Amino acid sequence: MKFFIDTANLDQIKEAQALGILDGVTTNPSLMAKEGITGQDNILKHYVAICEAVDGDVSAEVISVDFEGMVKEGEALAALHPQIVVKIPMIKEGVKALKYFSSKGIKTNCTLIFSAGQALLAAKAGATYVSPFIGRLDDVSTDGLNLIQEIRLIYDNYAFDTEILAASVRHTMHIIDCAKIGADVMTGPLSAITGLLNHPLTDIGLAKFLADHKKGN
Repeated sequence: MKFFIDTANLDQIKEAQALGILDGVTTNPSLMAKEGITGQDNILKHYVAICEAVDGDVSAEVISVDFEGMVKEGEALAALHPQIVVKIPMIKEGVKALKYFSSKGIKTNCTLIFSAGQALLAAKAGATYVSPFIGRLDDVSTDGLNLIQEIRLIYDNYAFDTEILAASVRHTMHIIDCAKIGADVMTGPLSAITGLLNHPLTDIGLAKFLADHKKGN
């Protein structure tokens, strides 16, 4: 499973990169705004800074909702850096844009996936990644993990190359459950990733080892 971090915070991105397990970054306009990054020029510069801080794919989202606008924005984003993946919303015009970018060899991430049917269309259009939002489904009393399972089954049935990027991951068990059912990628906050480090028996065991070592000296 690939690990992506979902943020625009460079310090958190660098911390995750330093762990040696980071495979990429996902961002969106809301995350940019959260870091106080506004204005198109500043946003584009920040995308480049993120690319320079990591080794893997960096999803950068278009704002347009029409085909021509998405193509124009997406081509500009892709030209920023080879690691950029153009993030496209799951709408009718977005599916057209996915097909266009696929034909041009530009990587895409189809975002705001909430059904297996949407994921099937995105894969048919050649999306590099699809992003089912499991946390947001959980928020409305719908099983987000079941959606991952449905997409996994469909993609395996037809050997689609599109990778399942479990998005809106909220906590460590989301990560573990997604790994169990075969999501290709997870993206979530740094806290969810570093949370995997923690277990009370590890802390107790380490404390005992250190105490015994101190006694021996």
